[in-house]
Amino acid sequence: MNVKKIFLLIATHGIAITFGFAAGIYMLPILTAPEAPSEPEIKEIATAAMYSGVFRLDLADSDAFHWGEGEISVGEKFITFMGELSPGPDYKLYLSPEFVETEKDFNNLKSSMLRVGDVKTFNNFVVELPTDVNPSDYTSVIIWCESFGEFITAAKYR
Repeated sequence: MNVKKIFLLIATHGIAITFGFAAGIYMLPILTAPEAPSEPEIKEIATAAMYSGVFRLDLADSDAFHWGEGEISVGEKFITFMGELSPGPDYKLYLSPEFVETEKDFNNLKSSMLRVGDVKTFNNFVVELPTDVNPSDYTSVIIWCESFGEFITAAKYR
């Protein structure tokens, strides 16, 4: 075997391994996600909401792999979402005193935000608020990928 063939084999196998690893990172959260709450469940819980907002696709740091689209409802006990999020690992829901739409702004304000809980489904979710949290102290909901430090989406609710 000559050097050219060895280099070609190493390059093609390296590309295949890299692609497989990236596909695994993308697919694993989808395969391990619990069943999402149904629309009727979301609507019932959302009736107690004090505020609502919208996740939009056109935010500054949203892109083909990091986005959310749908309606968020914020109540005294729960935050509900009816819509769709791009799949990914380790999503966290934050309440923020200011609306942000970039990773830089998120990182600058992270110390003033409250991490509420995990988002484990990508079509609809319900996240319970801790009893000592007053959603009126904040203005926005943000979904953040903690593992990769990626902004996913945000919505201003008041």
